[in-house]
Amino acid sequence: MENPSQQSLSVPSVHQWAPRALYIHIPFCTNKCFYCDFNSYVAAGQPIDAYLDALENEMRLTVAELPTKVIDTVFVGGGTPTVLNPSQMTRFLAAVRRHFPLADDVEFTMEANPGTTDMGKLAAMREGGVNRISFGAQTFDDGLLATIGRIHAAQDVIQSIANAKAAGFTNLSIDLMFGLPNQTLQQLKDSVTKALELDLPHYSLYGLKVEENTLFHRLYQRDELPLPEEDVELAMYEHLMERLGEAGYRHYEISNFARPGFESRHNTTYWHNEPYYGLGAGAHGYALGQRHMNIKGVQPYIDAANIGLPRMERNVVSVQEAMGDFMMVGLRLQEGVTQLSFERQFDGAKLEEVFGEELQRLVKVGLLEKSEQNAGYRLTPKGILLGNEVFGAFV
Repeated sequence: MENPSQQSLSVPSVHQWAPRALYIHIPFCTNKCFYCDFNSYVAAGQPIDAYLDALENEMRLTVAELPTKVIDTVFVGGGTPTVLNPSQMTRFLAAVRRHFPLADDVEFTMEANPGTTDMGKLAAMREGGVNRISFGAQTFDDGLLATIGRIHAAQDVIQSIANAKAAGFTNLSIDLMFGLPNQTLQQLKDSVTKALELDLPHYSLYGLKVEENTLFHRLYQRDELPLPEEDVELAMYEHLMERLGEAGYRHYEISNFARPGFESRHNTTYWHNEPYYGLGAGAHGYALGQRHMNIKGVQPYIDAANIGLPRMERNVVSVQEAMGDFMMVGLRLQEGVTQLSFERQFDGAKLEEVFGEELQRLVKVGLLEKSEQNAGYRLTPKGILLGNEVFGAFV
């Protein structure tokens, strides 16, 4: 199906298909972390049950407007989805299964904060179809956890992982952050050691970004946020790559490491620039050549979703913009971008005909290399360290 508004005589159209990936946003948290700019709200006093009612109505309206044959991946993010109590969790997960045709081998991920997953909640998650949990550990240094506004302790991470394994979960991941205020390279090394002792199949490792509308941004503007120097932060990232590589993890995406077969299938949908449903307050979705963003506030979302699709905005994505997006997200992957995938999405278009000048320049300066194996391009080791310079070439 082609979108007529995107066609021209000289530019191919975008190949469009129904999403097979589903993102659902639960915007409630136990508290707001100092670095967080996600659409999230402290759960105390919030109309959580009314939110779940509205969310189910958005599910119903979504599949009515854009049906799909099968959902391969589900990702429930937030906020902290595990602030739902067991009965709310059971009800929510039943609604997902009721409205969406989940594949037999669906990857069903839920984000969790350490300390919010007792055995009762884990049992409800497992029974409801969740088979992958991503814990926000961030660091194993209790002092740094307090500095960034986390309310869990390092021991809570260890206990939460043990609980999840006891409940039958085997596909587990944790997030670690580096470049935190006053963080030293030694503190990062200690956290990596403790993380690897957990023997998990997947690790996500992110550098701190100071985002607007956060406490950290206000402190940064007042020159009161003592961040590590750039060379220290680079050394931290290089240490992460070295340690995870030595431990047998594949660096399959700039910020993600996995044992073979445990790569995040859902996030790979984003990195391949493929369509996905986005439900819940502030959620983003991408389908049929359009991106949308939902209304953000909890009560405004509830009011809107009870009468129709709760869209704050919809934007048609031009072919040129979609091609740029394809390059920016695809080059984050170790495999890079392939000619075959580009042709599939863009009606037979050739990578080098569209982006030849940019590709040649980035190869010349040693940031990209040509992959003869799959007729594509990927980051060099130098390019991995200077990724933003590469991605910016395709904006």
